[in-house]
Amino acid sequence: MEELTGREAVIQRLRDVGLRVTGPRLEVLTVLAAGGHLDVEAITATARERLGTLTSQAVYEMLRHFQETGLVSKFDRPGLPAVFEVAGPAHQHALCVRCGRVENVAATAAPAPPAGSLPEWRVDDAEVVFKGLCPDCARHAEAA
Repeated sequence: MEELTGREAVIQRLRDVGLRVTGPRLEVLTVLAAGGHLDVEAITATARERLGTLTSQAVYEMLRHFQETGLVSKFDRPGLPAVFEVAGPAHQHALCVRCGRVENVAATAAPAPPAGSLPEWRVDDAEVVFKGLCPDCARHAEAA
């Protein structure tokens, strides 16, 4: 997906995938286009500052539609709320096991499993997650 760098680009992207442009959709996608990996509460709070009112349930619904149309991707963090980002080129993720911070990693996907190792399975995707401590948590761990 092309980079979303301005309000007009966000509007056009919503139209391109067949979604009606509404104020809440525009704000939620604009928040995500600003970058980072955000959970629903962070997305809701930021968009609510601009809109005045917005519920987490409405954001969940928008994110579901955005995922279905390929605008947004979701990254599940074990034990923490999932985070969302604007869909883009294929990449992997690094996950801080202490604070839950997520960063994109330019890495190729894992190879398909060897023939016969998953009989009768149809493997559609593979994901590698690099787990460790982010720079902030690593500094705190060294200081302790």
